[in-house]
Amino acid sequence: MSAAPGMHWQVSATRRIEYDLLNVADVFDPRSDALLSMGRVQDGRRFVVVDACVHAHHGERIRAYFAQHRVDARIITLPGGEGGKTLEAWLSVLRELDGFPIHRRDEPVIAIGGGVLTDVVGYAAASYRRSVPHIKVPTTLMGYVDAAVGIKTGINFNGHKNRLGNFEPPRRVLLDRSLLRTLPPRHLRNGLCEIVKLAVIRDAALFRLLEQHGAASLATAFQDAHGGDILDRAIGGMLEELAPNLHEEELARKVDFGHTFSYGLETRHGDDLLHGEAVLLDILVSTAIARRRSLLGAAAAERIFALIEHLQLAPDLALLDAELMWQSLLDRVEHRNGLQRVPLPAAVGECTFVNDIARAEIEASIQTLHDRTTTDHDRIAER
Repeated sequence: MSAAPGMHWQVSATRRIEYDLLNVADVFDPRSDALLSMGRVQDGRRFVVVDACVHAHHGERIRAYFAQHRVDARIITLPGGEGGKTLEAWLSVLRELDGFPIHRRDEPVIAIGGGVLTDVVGYAAASYRRSVPHIKVPTTLMGYVDAAVGIKTGINFNGHKNRLGNFEPPRRVLLDRSLLRTLPPRHLRNGLCEIVKLAVIRDAALFRLLEQHGAASLATAFQDAHGGDILDRAIGGMLEELAPNLHEEELARKVDFGHTFSYGLETRHGDDLLHGEAVLLDILVSTAIARRRSLLGAAAAERIFALIEHLQLAPDLALLDAELMWQSLLDRVEHRNGLQRVPLPAAVGECTFVNDIARAEIEASIQTLHDRTTTDHDRIAER
């Protein structure tokens, strides 16, 4: 009997997404059960991927932690940094994982490292046996307030950032800010750029916190009380933006501020330009565009520039390249389904979206930033 013409079946299902982010004091203290708070412990196993630099600082404590709890742990290391976000790194994790059998549902993979590592390991966990659970322990400021907070995973491919990946929620994110103590100053500033992004585009109160306490908190690697407030507010703000739109069905996203022109810059300059540094350059150009269009008032623009100077983030304007940034914008148009959807600041803590930025505007805004720097240098020289 042949199939009836016009027959039609439709499947509709909803996957529940639920995960926790927990502030944890000293996550590697054997008296803490945080690392083993999800999944079975008795006769349990864990596959653990650790950033090589983190392993140098904490490797013995991590091994001792699992030994104390009598959990069989296979611990491997990966290099950090954007250069490690590759197909080869992803495959190496999968090969190691395949050689260490774990229960599919109650022995979560654990990723301990920066945003690159948690992205790679999250993608591996999503791919292995069509998804096994994973836990993130971010150890960089960038990972702490940005990469580990959402559900995106991925690797770079074919010369493009994050070209392969998916949406895979972790079971839990463990936030131990004491791990930030060993970060080099440059990497602290790198993560701070993402906090500045959130403050400029959606949170005037966070902006004021950064004006008042950002420099002091940066000096303590965010170990002081105000540093904790800044981190908690940044994470809360990020989640407020991400949670209603986890799968990016809506493509006009405030959190894409600083992530339009930065892609080309970061891809071109590799390890010489960290992700947050590229985002900061994008923030400056976007602020200049908003000011030139009179979307942003002069006083608000000056506050943004002044905060960046006050925090001594010191972006390298020599890296700005109008043609490269224009090509990056064209790529974002494809990513954002045919429209630019560029978020620009409309005030400190407020956002608007535009779809008509021209190449000449990018050039003019870069020149504005160079002119501003020259003027500032001249003022200093006159003192």
